[in-house]
Amino acid sequence: MPRPFFITMPVLLFGLITGAHALEQEDFRACLGELEQKAIEDGIDPELARQRIPALTLQTKVVELDRKQPEFTSSFADYYGRRVTSQRIKQGRELRRQHADLLAKVEAEYGVPTAYLLAFWGLETNYGGFYGNTPVLDALATLACEGRRGAFFTAELMNALRIVEEGAIAVPQMEGSWAGAMGHVQFMPSTFLRYAVDGDGDGRRDLWHSLPDALSSAANFLNALGWRTGERWGREVSLPDQFDYGLAGLGESWPLSYWRERNVRLPNGQPLPEAPMNASLLVPSGAHGPAFLVYENFRVIMGWNRSEAYALAVGRLADRINGAGELSRAPVPAPRLHRDQVKALQARLNADGFKAGSEDGLLGPGTRAALGRFQQQQGLPADGFPDEASLKALGILKEEAEAKPGESPRPQQAPR
Repeated sequence: MPRPFFITMPVLLFGLITGAHALEQEDFRACLGELEQKAIEDGIDPELARQRIPALTLQTKVVELDRKQPEFTSSFADYYGRRVTSQRIKQGRELRRQHADLLAKVEAEYGVPTAYLLAFWGLETNYGGFYGNTPVLDALATLACEGRRGAFFTAELMNALRIVEEGAIAVPQMEGSWAGAMGHVQFMPSTFLRYAVDGDGDGRRDLWHSLPDALSSAANFLNALGWRTGERWGREVSLPDQFDYGLAGLGESWPLSYWRERNVRLPNGQPLPEAPMNASLLVPSGAHGPAFLVYENFRVIMGWNRSEAYALAVGRLADRINGAGELSRAPVPAPRLHRDQVKALQARLNADGFKAGSEDGLLGPGTRAALGRFQQQQGLPADGFPDEASLKALGILKEEAEAKPGESPRPQQAPR
């Protein structure tokens, strides 16, 4: 049994910062004046702009959330376990029965299978259980004035005003996430304007209160992203011993015949199906966790959300709603690393010539690739997964210190 290790967890304090200064009320009011003028110049109804924009309020919590960076890494095991839950699977199956006619109509029109629509709905708002209670116009104005991504959120505010202008929703009911995502399927205003549809034929595109509108809009968006009707998102697979994990990652895409030649199989040991499809291999928990071959529809899902973990959760939740069983290999928990520890890992990899890139404290693709090269040199599974053995080999984690009789081991300090 591995010996335990201990890591202290320093607390980072996050302020409301624009450059070196907080976003003050005076600055916010001045910014609203500029936004009002821009709205009128962009063709927004002047009466609407003059009535609504000066009444917007600074949302300090929104700025805090926008500025905040996670202190600790989160593993795929954590992410997946919180999202593909037995309750969410059960509820998805119940909702499929409850809304069978609507879902069949949407699938027939847009070509996106029912289970995927339910999976997106489930992950975005827990099937409409909570889609945010932040006033969208106030949140977008705050983020536009805060400055870090001002141009993006200014454009989204203008789009949100156009949604109000078309009568889709009354301003007091226009609530969403702190970043301005709205309704059952959490569309940003720009996505709403381009892809939202009137699914129930009442003359309005209402993603808050009309399930036909929300599900039809989600399907329309996925269709526009290039959803391939009749194809899967991907599947769990089994890898042979001594597999070359350098082949993993979305940057590698090969025909199924290529993977069959390398003895990649279904979890039950059967060969992969013969189909004219390309696939990429993902091992989000490393060599000891589940492996997935993902197809073109996986990349479509990532057009909705760029996170690989999110796309895997959508695909697997859809599979479970369709009756599939649990993964043959459970995701493997990873040591919970502080950002300072990830920076130390990146610095060590860079110093040793493995080219991890920017020492930003984020376990991105570049860091994972560099870690894989280090693992290969060390004779470890070169999967790029930050397991305990690799972290100890890099000196990021150390064995528990020897304790004197009657004393508890001292916690190990995170690198600074």
